[in-house]
Amino acid sequence: MSDNRAAAKMSKTEKAAILLLSLGESDAAQVLRHLGPKEVQKVGVAMSQMRNIQRPQIEQVMGEFVDVVGDQTSLGLGSDGYIRKMLTQALGEDKAGNLIDRILLGGNTSGLDSLKWMEPRAVADVIRYEHPQIQAIVVAYLDPDQAGEVLSHFDHKVRLDIILRVSSLNTVQPAALKELNLILEKQFSGSASQSRTSMGGVKRAADIMNFLDSTSEGALMNAIRDVDADLSSQIEDLMFVFDNLSDVDDRGIQALMREVSSDVLVLALKGADDGIKEKFFKNMSKRAAELLRDDLEAKGPVRVSEVEGAQKEILTIARRMAEAGEIVLGGKGGEEMV
Repeated sequence: MSDNRAAAKMSKTEKAAILLLSLGESDAAQVLRHLGPKEVQKVGVAMSQMRNIQRPQIEQVMGEFVDVVGDQTSLGLGSDGYIRKMLTQALGEDKAGNLIDRILLGGNTSGLDSLKWMEPRAVADVIRYEHPQIQAIVVAYLDPDQAGEVLSHFDHKVRLDIILRVSSLNTVQPAALKELNLILEKQFSGSASQSRTSMGGVKRAADIMNFLDSTSEGALMNAIRDVDADLSSQIEDLMFVFDNLSDVDDRGIQALMREVSSDVLVLALKGADDGIKEKFFKNMSKRAAELLRDDLEAKGPVRVSEVEGAQKEILTIARRMAEAGEIVLGGKGGEEMV
């Protein structure tokens, strides 16, 4: 494959990684400061996996970047994310040290935001002995995938209590946020918002449930149904699972596949039914579909947990793209169209 063809097949994340590697440490750090948690994590991992980048690839990425931002006056700004763990894992402690310091220099992170830097187990330990309502506020504040992992470190009874409280949350008074930040003050710094903060709700509970493993999700949903059948129905209606991708239109599937690596797609489809496989096959070229079929047949037995992990990775990308207006999700999690 020529260098130009190789560059053309790169994902947007890989192109971003090449761009940042080309900028150098200081400038790259300034860019990363303005990305959200998930974006920084994805790009950092991609940076660590870059090998033997050819000059034509760099030139093409730079050219595309100039074309995209040529008519723009500014870049979009986002909040700081939990990047310390990601960069250390991706680049090693020594390489990541200076970059982390540069990214964090001058950042204003509240106590709640600081939790996003922590391992889910560590977050669970921080809130384990707090009041259940405090636990629910923290879980509702975290991104759904991190919140799901945090819940996995509690027993079933506590998980049920927290998810029920999350589903009933709508807004949180400034005093409650201030109290929570004071609780975390010894480890983190920051100030509370001066206005009511929207968080929680049935949709948030459904988003978090999407990131639980299938066993925990099933047990928790059954328990919710026993407590409040109407609530369980609402949550189920808002949940979006891998099979629901069959309801995404063809253009959306094609856009999604451009953001998903082939290895992850093979692993995810390994445990999917024939209907969802055909959805992906028909949105590829004939040759690409044949290669994917061959990869699926050649793939030996894999753990269910690995398949679920790959499917959840794709769902995370799909939700991000839906939030950005790049695709429309159908099925349970989709918005009704008129």
